[in-house]
Amino acid sequence: MFSTRLVKVAMVAATAAFALLVTGNNLVDYDSNYAFVRHTLSMDTTFPDNALRSRAITDPTMWAVGYWAIIAAEAATGLALAVGAFRLAAALRAPAATFKAAKQYVVIGVGLGFLLWFGGFMVVGGEWFAMWQSKVWNGQQAAFRFYITLLAVLIFVNQPDE
Repeated sequence: MFSTRLVKVAMVAATAAFALLVTGNNLVDYDSNYAFVRHTLSMDTTFPDNALRSRAITDPTMWAVGYWAIIAAEAATGLALAVGAFRLAAALRAPAATFKAAKQYVVIGVGLGFLLWFGGFMVVGGEWFAMWQSKVWNGQQAAFRFYITLLAVLIFVNQPDE
């Protein structure tokens, strides 16, 4: 059905716009989220007697490397999703097999976003660096919203097309 395909394109385009906007915001307002990375990696706002503090990274160079890795992953996610949206749009009226083949970049973009927001923020930040212990520098709820949205879009996009 054409309207379903159109909604799939719109949802992918919206997720691409989101990831690219997050990337742009992190570049324009670099210091705000750099502080987030610094506090998370240094573990300076976790529980005072936290036995995991030996994992802390206190080197500013490593904070910058970590932050640039996040920005690069956000950009790669957004670009892959944008390419996916473009390819889906180009195949809107094509046979089902062609439309299905155009989904490849959507899968890649969602995979990258999932690795970033689940792997990076939940696994590495949340558990390895005990971000969950911080009342101020805890990005787990936001990351959850991001990767769940991406997964929902992927599930919908991957539904068979006529």
